[in-house]
Amino acid sequence: MLQLQGIHKTYRTGDLVQTALDDVNLNLRDNEFVAILGPSGSGKTTLLNIIGGLDRYDSGDLIINGISTKKYTDRDWDSYRNHTIGFVFQSYNLIPHQTILANVELALTISGVSKADRRKRAVDALKKVGLGDQLHKKPNQMSGGQMQRVALARALINNPDILLADEPTGALDTDTSIQVMELLKEVAKDRLVVMVTHNPELAERYATRIVRLQDGKIRSDTAPYTVGGAALPPPVHKNMGKSSMSFLTSLALSFNNLGTKKARTLLTAFAGSIGIIGIALILAISAGVNNYIQSIEEQTLAEYPVQVQSSALDLTSMMEAGTGIASSITSENDTDTITVTELVSSLVSVMGSNNLTPLRAYLESGESDIWDYVNAIEYIYGADPQIYLLEDDAYRQVHPDTTITSLMGMGSTIMSSTMMASMTGVNVFYQMPENESLYIDQYEVKAGRWPENYNECVLVLSSSGSISDIVMYTLGLEDYSILEDLLDQFVNGEDAEAPESYDSFSYDEVLGLTFKLVSAADYYQYDSEYELWIDKSDDEDYMIDLVSNGEDITIVGIVQPTENAVSAALSSGINYLPSLVEHISAVAEDSEIVQAQIADPDINVLTGEPFGEDSDSSLDLDSLFTIDTDALQDAFDFSSLTDSLDFSEAFDLDSLDLSEAMDFSDMELDLDLDLSSMDFSSIDMSDLDLSGMDLDFDLDMSSLMSAISINVSA
Repeated sequence: MLQLQGIHKTYRTGDLVQTALDDVNLNLRDNEFVAILGPSGSGKTTLLNIIGGLDRYDSGDLIINGISTKKYTDRDWDSYRNHTIGFVFQSYNLIPHQTILANVELALTISGVSKADRRKRAVDALKKVGLGDQLHKKPNQMSGGQMQRVALARALINNPDILLADEPTGALDTDTSIQVMELLKEVAKDRLVVMVTHNPELAERYATRIVRLQDGKIRSDTAPYTVGGAALPPPVHKNMGKSSMSFLTSLALSFNNLGTKKARTLLTAFAGSIGIIGIALILAISAGVNNYIQSIEEQTLAEYPVQVQSSALDLTSMMEAGTGIASSITSENDTDTITVTELVSSLVSVMGSNNLTPLRAYLESGESDIWDYVNAIEYIYGADPQIYLLEDDAYRQVHPDTTITSLMGMGSTIMSSTMMASMTGVNVFYQMPENESLYIDQYEVKAGRWPENYNECVLVLSSSGSISDIVMYTLGLEDYSILEDLLDQFVNGEDAEAPESYDSFSYDEVLGLTFKLVSAADYYQYDSEYELWIDKSDDEDYMIDLVSNGEDITIVGIVQPTENAVSAALSSGINYLPSLVEHISAVAEDSEIVQAQIADPDINVLTGEPFGEDSDSSLDLDSLFTIDTDALQDAFDFSSLTDSLDFSEAFDLDSLDLSEAMDFSDMELDLDLDLSSMDFSSIDMSDLDLSGMDLDFDLDMSSLMSAISINVSA
């Protein structure tokens, strides 16, 4: 028994709402021939599709033999159509390239019936409709009536409980229509047949029940069926059986379908191959281009990485400040006052500082998703290894190189030493990235190997396999005095006579070259007398001993950029591992001077004075001079002269006028001399007559200065 309870169905197109079925209630018996009549648009086909599970109702319930379909899924509807419903369409819907036997078998194939069983049942079904002798014909070899009978046989092959026919005679002539209707009437004896038709004559002649629809509502029913008697149990949800074919069956059908139209299959395969090859080629090119772009980006960013420094310069604000300055200069001044442009404050305001300690803690905490966008994060500290080249008991600092700085200290005004150093590139030692994946694929090892320990380094050649002359002098392959002479001539404005060419060198001459590593903390030596740390870097003997005892830094490899390297992560020159910086930092931390400074953080161990206080650079005049009075007395002892000298007629003091001879009005004499201990008692001036005497003193200043000692304190 089939029950439709309160079925509603509407179709929506934008704002337009069309009601196809409006509260349809209909009970259908297990075996009867029901004809549904009505004008176009009355809802006949919609009702038939809902009964067949081809369309879904909006509300209500469709109940088949006590099984509710309200909660049916797509798989449940497939099972319902496959085992309960048979369809006969107006357009037949036969597969043209298959025989009518194969068309009828198809319904059983989907149900998973064995080949032998479905062949027997298909033959029996075709015999029932009068086509038992035309099993191997194809649909295009048959008339319309014959094809409709094939469709009827296909609908009955599964022995469905309900047969649905949508205008089965619409495309047939009268005689053929009568034949089809006779078959449907015969089928309706043991199952429910529901037919939609526009022909009321055929419906009244063959149907046992006629239901008329108009505007989505049932207007009349010639044989209504009301469920009576004891109350029916509530409908239940239940699947009605298997709804899919096996994999092997579907594969066999696929190959069978391909074999029926060989030319079409070959053309389709050829066209599909072209499409697949084209798509694969496009994807391959796209992937290759993307990988190439990514490789260029990685190599470029490895050479020019994004840097976050402790000091920041806001270039935008600087440009705005410069624009403001220029505009203020060119603006008209309508007043008689002089305005002031804030140049210094504008420039100072663009400088800022970054606290990198919490930034590193944040990056290493795992809270940031930065690793989704970067390959590596490198930390570089402002600690330069102190590297020397030792040759024949003579040393030369090669990193940081001080040649340019020392030459600029001679008074050259050509340019600053920093600019000069950057232009000439005298520093040839560089720190390598910690993550070797940033550079390892960009270089080819020409000799030796990559460094593995902190005391190993590698010589990086240019893409042409060369090194600069600065690197050559640094390696000690050429006399360094030649470079010093050239720079000296340049700084002094002379015509520098540079060598026209240099000799080439073999890999063996470079591999194994060693430098000396010195800890910067060892430049200082403790002075126990003054309790200060003294810089001994200017002490030649001390430095020779220090450099001689330094650690060896060895060149263990020579590398060159590969031919396909578009960018170079390493600078041409001598490159060392980041572990070297870690090593010198650890050594410095354990040094005596650093430990002394840590022990007393408020006092500068180099000056002995507190940090942040200005040193007293004034002279202590009280302690500047000390006078040896005994020596001074001996220097001015005239006792031996008094007995032999007679100055009675040396000078005529009566006529001596000194009023204008010397003018002491502007002279300020400030002598802080302690003469209390000086003894002039031996000088007897009582009988000294200086009148008429030309007195000529020959003062012995050496005796005087020996009496005076000078003490200078800063």
